[in-house]
Amino acid sequence: MIGYYVHHQGSGHVNRARTIAAHCPLPVTGLSSLAAPDDWPGHWVHLPGDDDGDPAAFGDVTAGGRLHWAPVRHAGLRGRMALIAQWIAAASPRLLVCDVSIEVALLARLLGTPVAVMAMRGERTDPPHRMAYDLADLLLAPWPAELPEPGWPGPWRAKTVHTGAFSRFDGRPHHAPAEERADRPRMRRVLLFMGSGGTGVSPGEVKAARAATPGWRWTTLGGPDSGWSADPWPALCAADVVVTHAGQNALAECAAARRPAVVVPQERPFGEQAATGRALMRGRLAVVASGWPEAEEWPALLEQARAHGGARWPRWAPGDGAVRAATALADAARARDGRTL
Repeated sequence: MIGYYVHHQGSGHVNRARTIAAHCPLPVTGLSSLAAPDDWPGHWVHLPGDDDGDPAAFGDVTAGGRLHWAPVRHAGLRGRMALIAQWIAAASPRLLVCDVSIEVALLARLLGTPVAVMAMRGERTDPPHRMAYDLADLLLAPWPAELPEPGWPGPWRAKTVHTGAFSRFDGRPHHAPAEERADRPRMRRVLLFMGSGGTGVSPGEVKAARAATPGWRWTTLGGPDSGWSADPWPALCAADVVVTHAGQNALAECAAARRPAVVVPQERPFGEQAATGRALMRGRLAVVASGWPEAEEWPALLEQARAHGGARWPRWAPGDGAVRAATALADAARARDGRTL
């Protein structure tokens, strides 16, 4: 039995968990304040939230800089930690995967449970991250080994499995947009793919970009002022260029569709998306902008991305990342108790 803690912000964490669980040879129990996905293959422990109420009453949520989120006297935090501890005591899991919570990783290890941490790019050498990455038996890095995160200590590198990026769409047939005909030119398509984790791009900035690119038809999925689709795959495949942020899940889905991209990293804690943008530039995988471009820059950027194409995406997302991750988790579980599957 493996436990899998799923962070509740955005959709990327749960999509990643369900993709790994589908390939895992061991039973997987999910633990999250999110609802269980319809296709989750095993048990699911629903946890109370720990971020509701009056923030003024939370006290020092970092416990003097040693943790990231531990609000003082918060009933939801107590309840979720108690449920996790009860489940560990009852199920005696061979491994707990943490994606992502420093506090849950620490709790599991204090209860004698081996821990695998889903690693993230950016500056992770602060005391809480260093503690979680140090105590982990396994670090799963959903990016290619040839584009590592600079500056990691040797002990972290030694226990890291680089899976490459992966998504729920890996292996799904994809179709490039229809070719433009000389006798019937068509308007090229841009998909603005911003996800559900928040964006620093305003509707006015998007409107200005549309106005500056009259030869392109823009469709928007995600963000606070746009619709969303449970299955964005057709829209991804139909796009001549995808404009997206640098979140791991959005990039993995864009890469699975092998679509040309303009990537605009968003502000995130610990510089996660900025670090991902730098890795994309090192690998020459996409056009990367340091911030939302000015309206007059968009025509050239879209043409540059279209000319660059998406043929290099297999370097980032080889297509078997979820299988690699599931295999690494099963191997880590076996290594701890000597059993064979």
